[in-house]
Amino acid sequence: MALCTSYLVTTKNLESLINSVLGAQAPERFTYKFLNDLGFTSSNDRLFVGVFKSLGLLDDNGAPTQRYYEFLDQTKYKKVLADGIKEAYSDLFNINKSANKLDVSEVKNKFKTLTQGQKTDKVLSLMAMTFKALCDLADFSIPLENTMQSVGEPIEKNDTQKEEINRDNLQLNVAQMGPSLHYDIHIHLPETRDDMVYDAIFKSIKKNLY
Repeated sequence: MALCTSYLVTTKNLESLINSVLGAQAPERFTYKFLNDLGFTSSNDRLFVGVFKSLGLLDDNGAPTQRYYEFLDQTKYKKVLADGIKEAYSDLFNINKSANKLDVSEVKNKFKTLTQGQKTDKVLSLMAMTFKALCDLADFSIPLENTMQSVGEPIEKNDTQKEEINRDNLQLNVAQMGPSLHYDIHIHLPETRDDMVYDAIFKSIKKNLY
């Protein structure tokens, strides 16, 4: 079953925590002490550790994963978060590809079905609230894995790239034609004021070269 059952009792500190994590150096292990150092000292804040593990940001021992390090990039952390959410709640997204757009009551009802009634109403409400709070901070517009060009997939080239390719192809075609010979002919004209002499010379050149 791929459904995150970790939840927060309150989500009021979620955005502040994420901003603090983005501005802090990655710890060797994401511990309660690390949370305290960031200023999150409430016992409720400790639940962030379980949520981060479910999102694939931490391993079972609390050590940051590769996703955590990618998450620290403030230019794409929202997309990294969206990928983590879709993975942690994959059963929900299998039911509805736009699950992030559902409201809390709709999410709660889906969770009730997916957990087969094994969670209390209060826990389901907290799970749904946590899911929505996470989604509100994530960017689902373009999956992170789709922002990279797939191997073997044609790449659309701009005009500059096309010009460079055409120039390279031209050079290649010239090279493939093999060596060619060039002749340079130097003509030393005699000094004379008689234009007829020059005319006779050029007529002779034209007759013998063409």
